[in-house]
Amino acid sequence: MDTRPETAAPSGEMDRIDDGLFDIDSGHTRRRTFAIISHPDAGKTTLTEKLLFESGAIRLAGQVKERGERRRTRSDWMDIEQKRGISITSSVMTFEYDGLVLNLLDTPGHADFSEDTYRTLTAVDSAIMVIDAAKGIEAQTRKLFEVCRLRDIPIITFVNKIDREGRDPLEILDEIMSALALDVAPVTWPMGMGTDFRGIVTLNEDGPVTLTRNTKARSEHPGLQDFIDDEKLRADPVFGPSIEGLEIARMSLPAFDLDSYREGHMTPVIFGSAMREVGVRDLLEAICRFAPSPLPQPALPKPIPPAMPEVTGFVLKVQANMDPNHRDRIAFVRLTSGVFKRGMKLRNVRTGKDMKVTSPMFFFARDRAIADEAVAGDIVGIPNHGTLSVGDTLTETSNYTVTGIPSFAPELIRRVRLPDSMKTKQLAKALNDLAEEGVVQVFRPVIGSAWLVGVVGALQLEVLVSRLQSEYGVEVALEMSAFDTARWVDADDPAELDRFVKANQGDLAKDRGDRPVFLARNSWELSYAQKNYPNVVFSTTKERA
Repeated sequence: MDTRPETAAPSGEMDRIDDGLFDIDSGHTRRRTFAIISHPDAGKTTLTEKLLFESGAIRLAGQVKERGERRRTRSDWMDIEQKRGISITSSVMTFEYDGLVLNLLDTPGHADFSEDTYRTLTAVDSAIMVIDAAKGIEAQTRKLFEVCRLRDIPIITFVNKIDREGRDPLEILDEIMSALALDVAPVTWPMGMGTDFRGIVTLNEDGPVTLTRNTKARSEHPGLQDFIDDEKLRADPVFGPSIEGLEIARMSLPAFDLDSYREGHMTPVIFGSAMREVGVRDLLEAICRFAPSPLPQPALPKPIPPAMPEVTGFVLKVQANMDPNHRDRIAFVRLTSGVFKRGMKLRNVRTGKDMKVTSPMFFFARDRAIADEAVAGDIVGIPNHGTLSVGDTLTETSNYTVTGIPSFAPELIRRVRLPDSMKTKQLAKALNDLAEEGVVQVFRPVIGSAWLVGVVGALQLEVLVSRLQSEYGVEVALEMSAFDTARWVDADDPAELDRFVKANQGDLAKDRGDRPVFLARNSWELSYAQKNYPNVVFSTTKERA
């Protein structure tokens, strides 16, 4: 496979071990496609960096808060991400470890970008849940876990920041069991926490036990029981209590069961510190050993098995201007079956049109390499000029349609005011591009000419204004609108829908797909409309199409 970058990366952008990312020779069974989910500030981005560093994918583990030349975070590549120190868009990183190809989808941790995260979770086969050892399970973690549960996505838990003062490990495990209704099976165990942190031990019943203090300080003990029975360690004021907690966990918790994990009933738990690179190798090895290879993809008329010879895939996200110098537009396609080859033709089921894929790419955040071949589980970037949208299904010949990729009703609606009327066309294109990405939803009122934008959270509005200015040269002001919420409307009887549309012209808009959207000023107005039109369906979600 030719993995030479299409364009040379700017100096300092990419520190690869070599130019050959990986080989495509053993099919989808060598793939592990997974996401990392967490509450903001739990350490997700740092963990992502250290996973890449530990695997050898990069030589320097960058940190979001570092300055100048050391600010090289691979997953947070947008200017606003680096300035704010948060992830606001999903990014894809493909790398190799232990003979497997790992596709890591880094997701926004902030709740305002939950829609992007949800779409990303439709494209993975497993997830890593990052928990702050001091804070435990937080609100956004719980929400994202529920999304994983709806899709039966197996989860590996990484309890981060154990080198800081935090909760007792048994208390953390108990919270996971009670709050998330998951069985837990520790893979590692901390020896002390905070200022007393001495390292982690691997709970290996069948072989030597490794005590890892940091990346350069590891020691081996003959076996787990020998470690536990070591009188010198048990007398230590730090090791003693930690070993007692470990014994309680071994006696009271079930042994790890691979089938239970893959069915979503059990989570292996790894204690560690991403900042100090403790537990990161254990996490990588757990992904390789436990996480499933690509699973069947929900679709109509039936699920798509990864071993099916025909190539199929779906667009999980669209990203514009990853290379500002070329104003590129990339559709990220999760392959769900077959062996894709560069230059082949694929049909967009939504439009019924064929397209020849001449320049497919693998990604490492913003950096890219030509993809001559790819298989189920891989994420391939396809350059296009607005022909592909989020949710589109691509196939060789069949009319499969991948399901379960929704849009959510916005919780904030703003009116877009354009001070410079000479840039009306630029604004229309920019809003269409960003709506196609999923950054915002765009509505055009049936009566009136002003654009309306809808978002789930306020931070999306900041991103919108920033990107309109930096990427399109369009300055806008966002003003309060008269509307509080939006619902897609439909009806089994077209005449009933037509009657509703004619009677509510002043409160209707069209979305990008030209579907009617009812705009309500408040919850009372929405309830009133639902009561008066019982045969009209007011939807909070719609399938992307």
